[in-house]
This record gives sequence, C-alpha cells and structure tokens, in this order.
Amino acid sequence: MAVPNINYDAIDLTNMRDLRNLLYAHGMRPNKAFGQNFLIDRNVLQRIVEAAEINANDEVLEVGSGTGVLTRELAQEARRVVAVELERDMLTLLEKTVGERPNVELVERNLLFINPQDHFEHRPYKLVANLPYYITAPTFRHFLESQNPPRLLVVMVQLEVAQRIAAAPGDLSVLGVSIQFYGKPRIVSKVPAQAFYPAPKVDSAILRIDINDEAPLTLDERDRFFRVVQAGFAEKRKQLHNSLTHALHYKNEVVRACLSQAGIEANRRAEMLSIEEWMQLWRAFEALRTTPAE
Repeated sequence: MAVPNINYDAIDLTNMRDLRNLLYAHGMRPNKAFGQNFLIDRNVLQRIVEAAEINANDEVLEVGSGTGVLTRELAQEARRVVAVELERDMLTLLEKTVGERPNVELVERNLLFINPQDHFEHRPYKLVANLPYYITAPTFRHFLESQNPPRLLVVMVQLEVAQRIAAAPGDLSVLGVSIQFYGKPRIVSKVPAQAFYPAPKVDSAILRIDINDEAPLTLDERDRFFRVVQAGFAEKRKQLHNSLTHALHYKNEVVRACLSQAGIEANRRAEMLSIEEWMQLWRAFEALRTTPAE
C-alpha cells in the first residue's frame, strides 16, 4: 500500500482524528493481540513525563513504544531514549514519527528479551512506558531482576494492578510483595478509559516505583525468599501456618516455631504481612535450612 506524503512532525498523536487518519494511511488498526490502546490525552501524557522527573542527563528505556506518542515527549527532555517495539508495522510507523530524532534509538524486540546491559551497560536509566495489560507482571519481574535494573519506573498499568502493587499490609498480594521488595510504589494518577483509543474496558493508573539502591538479597537468596512468599499465598483463605505447612512440606510445629521466631502470629493470613515481616520469616526458615541435623 502506497503511503501518501505526510508531514509526520505536524501530526498530533494525541488527537484521535489525526491518529486514526495516520493509521488508516498506513493500512493499520489497533491490534488487540498486542494490547494496543493508544494514549490520546495530552494531560495524562504530561503527567507521565513529570512523574519521571526526566532531565537532560537521563537515559530512558521505553518498552512498547507504539506510535511514538510518549517517545516524542521523552526525547524532548532526556539525553537518550531507547524505544522498544516488537510489532513490525508499528515499528515502521515509529520510524516515521520519531526516527529522525538523534537521541532516539529504535529497537525491534520483545520487551521480555531486552537486556538492559546491552543498551546501558551499568549506567543508570529510567523505565517509562505505557504497558500492555496482558504483560504487566512479567515485565516488572524481568527488569527488576536484571543485572542492571532501572533506578525509577513510571508506567501506565491497569488501575486494579496498580492498586495491588501499591497496597498496604492487609491487602497485599504476591505481586505487591514482589514489587515492594525492590522499591516503593505509589499511584500518581488515575486515568480513565476514555484517555485511550480504542478505549479499554477498565481504567488505568500512572504508577511510579522508586527502586531501592541495592536489592536486599543475592539472586539465590531472592529465589528462596519468594518461595516462602508464594507458599504463604498458595492457599490464601487459610491461616498462614496451614498454607506454609502444605506448600513447604514442613511439619506444622516446625512452621509454627519459625513464625514465632519471626514474631508473627500463626493465625494471620499472608496478605496481612509487611515486607519486613516476610523478611523476618524468611530468615527463620533460612536458619532452619542451615542448621545441621542432629
């Protein structure tokens, strides 16, 4: 299909009419398989960039760049933007809308196969993105567990997911624990479905996560820590001592002893524990694991 002569710089990617005409000119439409819901609210776009506090020295990783609506804004503020897009037609469009900006590097790849060290070595960077709903949790895990995790994340996610991530003890989930283990999340702003084209069925939120300077445990220790956490949530309606007993295959009296050592009542439930209490409980199980059998 021949694409008409278009002044791409003049196109307002937050204007739904301009966006629809642009997609039509390229024989494209939003792809549900890739979770494509394009941001068309400039105020929301500005709130994302402001939340990331980007300055002229920053390097930024944007995953799922789509039409380049966010990429353009990031490139105005940052020293360098690595924009990742997998879908081939969208990447072709992205080359038109942002490709001539000298501080933007386009990468064709699945975001879950991006190694930050390949693009930033050990330099600090920020991750800013409008994440597809279907891939949120794996994205967080992939980048937070990488050898060079981002120093800050500002991402658009489904509102319910943002609330689970930022939840306080009493409403925590495995997802919430797994993010709060690495940093401090907070919801910057709620975003209505009408801010996107096409509008999704649920509202979204801008989520900011300030990453701790150092991960509290080594990689091997983290694996063991999260095995304890997942065991605690394995049977969510049960009291903690029962969930841990069944999932970790320890005797109940042993589990109770570990809970007591950690200062945690056995009848509490997993969603009630703070990150600090999970750490204390993990240490109790670690002590048990490393104690020589008599």
